[in-house]
Amino acid sequence: MNRTLLRLTGAATAVYGLAVTRRPALLARPSGLAGPDGTVPAPVAACISPLGLRDAACGLAMLLAPDDRSLRTAALLRIAADLGDAALLSGLVPGVTPLPTARHRAGALVVSLGWGALSVAGLLRPDREPEPLP
Repeated sequence: MNRTLLRLTGAATAVYGLAVTRRPALLARPSGLAGPDGTVPAPVAACISPLGLRDAACGLAMLLAPDDRSLRTAALLRIAADLGDAALLSGLVPGVTPLPTARHRAGALVVSLGWGALSVAGLLRPDREPEPLP
């Protein structure tokens, strides 16, 4: 397990999650959920903000995990959330309304799987051995 990669991924996830909670347009606009003028309707913001809080909580759990078992668990939760986002937002789940256009769905799929891949890489890649002193 590469603790540094997992903790950096956690920190980035936490910062992004807090930013989205504060400004839902950061997620709504690239997802096609903002209005034509770029504003985010209140119901959309109400649905996006909890996703931001979820990401912030998962990221902080990865960043602050006190031991390897906790870090692994937090990373697995992050991966599960990313896979869920990918499936729901891209339209892979029957009966769930996906994002508005194929471009938005493809973007959500790539971004969600990309974040998940960082956590998978962190779990699978070993920590670097320190260089011996000369």
